Amino acid sequence: MNRKEAIEFISERIDNSPIIAANGFISRDLFSSSEKKTNFYMIGSMGLASSIGLGIALKKPKKRIFIFDGDGNILMNLSSLVTIGSLQPKNLIHIIFDNNAHESTGGQPTYSNQIDISKIAKTLGYTIFSVRTKKSLENTLEKIRNMKGPIMILVKIQQNKEKKSERVRISPIKIKERFMQNI
Repeated sequence: MNRKEAIEFISERIDNSPIIAANGFISRDLFSSSEKKTNFYMIGSMGLASSIGLGIALKKPKKRIFIFDGDGNILMNLSSLVTIGSLQPKNLIHIIFDNNAHESTGGQPTYSNQIDISKIAKTLGYTIFSVRTKKSLENTLEKIRNMKGPIMILVKIQQNKEKKSERVRISPIKIKERFMQNI
């Protein structure tokens, strides 16, 4: 399964829940497959989707907040895991799409094959799930439906060799305004 397939699969199953999407291909894949007003697309600001998602989860405790993050993004801001673990937001679902690469910038390797992101998150109080297949992902999404967070789903994916998704065609200001109005 590649990132776009996984993003489409998850988006179909979480209804209109807000999604904070990391910059690069994660935002592009979400925009091209599941565009909605409750998506917040990061344009730049690598590594900060988890920090923004945490802030929204704390301000909107009755809504489930999904963060779509990449291995390169979360490795750039591991300190956000510490803050999330300390604050224990019950409504936060953190999904890491791990392809062992900074795919958006040319495929440079990350260290996610040497650093176990899920072990770090578990130490910090996350409930952890790791998946590699659509069936396992489907089972996990069903399992977490009534669980309290913070929850991390580490989705091991392949790099996407197919045509890349189009860029987000909404201005950053418009993304912010419509997101705020719809959550």
